[in-house]
Amino acid sequence: MNFRKIGVVVIGILLSGCVGTNDNELVTEINNEEVSESVVQANNVDDINSDTIIIEESNQIISLIDPAGDTVVERILCPSDYERVEEDEDAFGSYLRKSQLKPHGSEVLLFDGRSKWNQSIHIAVLDIDVGDRDLQQCADATMRLWAEFLRSIGQEDKIHFNFTNGFRVEYSKWMEGYRIKVDGNNVTWIKSKEPSNSYDTFMGYMQIIYAYAGTLSLENELQAVDVGDMKIGDVFVQGGSPGHAVIVVDMAENANTGEKLFLLAQSFMPAQSIHILINPNNELLSPWYVLDDRENIETPEWNFKKTDLKRYE
Repeated sequence: MNFRKIGVVVIGILLSGCVGTNDNELVTEINNEEVSESVVQANNVDDINSDTIIIEESNQIISLIDPAGDTVVERILCPSDYERVEEDEDAFGSYLRKSQLKPHGSEVLLFDGRSKWNQSIHIAVLDIDVGDRDLQQCADATMRLWAEFLRSIGQEDKIHFNFTNGFRVEYSKWMEGYRIKVDGNNVTWIKSKEPSNSYDTFMGYMQIIYAYAGTLSLENELQAVDVGDMKIGDVFVQGGSPGHAVIVVDMAENANTGEKLFLLAQSFMPAQSIHILINPNNELLSPWYVLDDRENIETPEWNFKKTDLKRYE
């Protein structure tokens, strides 16, 4: 039997009182058309079983996305029975979940202003510039967020990154007016500027980091973390040419079962907007990922192993 209804209705799948979404909506609109038999077969509302619900267009379907939200914590809601893990106000995790987002539906843009070819893998875009050069790619985006956080709490002296050859570049020295001279594989400091901690000075430092650091250096520099001890701000990173890195920008926990969820953000190649990824393998929980004992973490553009998890310290 075919199900028909005059007017516009919305059909959504219920899961623990909450509808997970992929590409913002798991919603089908029907306007005087037949619903596919793979979705539901019925000839009146009474025939619909407990796994489906019809909601009139004027009502709002429960979703994990609040389009009006301006930050990660406001835009991306927790599934039913989950609450965000606690974070100290001055912690990296708190900084990340409060990151400002561009308006709902914003595209991921490349460094040259073009739209990324695949706009279907993100749920939100962070409101942070990518620059006008092909530099702030995947590992660079995680370094940018870490450095911005330290600068926001007045701990610029803790900002440092290693070049791929192992040379340690401390922002404190950069602030003193020293600059980097690269001659082949030899790197030295040269005093050439007046001391400064302006934002332009900071971004000049980050540009040199982007140019000479990457997934290979980050993989060696960060501390390995057991996936069961994951915290917001941890990074899945595989060093290589190419390699890739994604950063955990929020976490939630089920108080009854102890199960944890996490959100991932990335930039990629070429340099592009930092964006929060969908979960391509769980449409109902997306964009949340489940923290479990599986060996592989599959993201839309890269597969990581659980042993790839690292931490800034």
